[in-house]
Amino acid sequence: MENTVLKFSHCDRYIFCFVCQNNLHQVPTPDDNTLISEPTRCPLCLSTMRFGLLDAPVIVPCPFSNGHKASRAFVIGSQQGPMFISECNDSELHVGITNSKGVVYNYTLSGMQRDDHGWEQCISVPLVAPGEDFFGRQWDSELEKFSLLPMWSPHRFHEEREFASCCYGFVLAFINHMRRIEGKDCVSRDVFTGQHVLPHIKTVSKYLRVYKEISLHGFYIADK
Repeated sequence: MENTVLKFSHCDRYIFCFVCQNNLHQVPTPDDNTLISEPTRCPLCLSTMRFGLLDAPVIVPCPFSNGHKASRAFVIGSQQGPMFISECNDSELHVGITNSKGVVYNYTLSGMQRDDHGWEQCISVPLVAPGEDFFGRQWDSELEKFSLLPMWSPHRFHEEREFASCCYGFVLAFINHMRRIEGKDCVSRDVFTGQHVLPHIKTVSKYLRVYKEISLHGFYIADK
């Protein structure tokens, strides 16, 4: 995303704007003294604002990250770009799974793809806890072997087209393959979607709604 979103409180409302706007001045953050921009005037009452230590503007974390820097993760993207990763439109999402080096394995109409670029702005959901060495190098070898199975050939792509594309079936099947190796029960599509997909999609949808409103009007107002 091009712009960084800033959030602050004034006039008993939450106000969001972009850091790059002209009505901002630079102030140090209380934790590490790096500079962020804070608004000089409230877009509601137009008064000059002064912020105390506990009510200083904060940067709203962007929900998108570089999937190629995410080791052993479930990644969600869109061929149309990150602005289309939302529950508010009908764009088709595409999902994949990364190896330990950030290569994204994903099942497409052309068969299995191994992408080392193109997933720079996506949702990344870690599947293995940091420092967890249970799988070690096994993750990469199992992912490669699993991706070569005949079931992921191009001509079978249309046979079970669910959750907008068969890419989801590949990812979930591999996750359950690794869970069996770990001695755990398989996870159903509904459970995985509800616990690991929908919460992220909802977070992205809210962020994009705010982002689009700021792009159109210069700010976004929300109730406390």
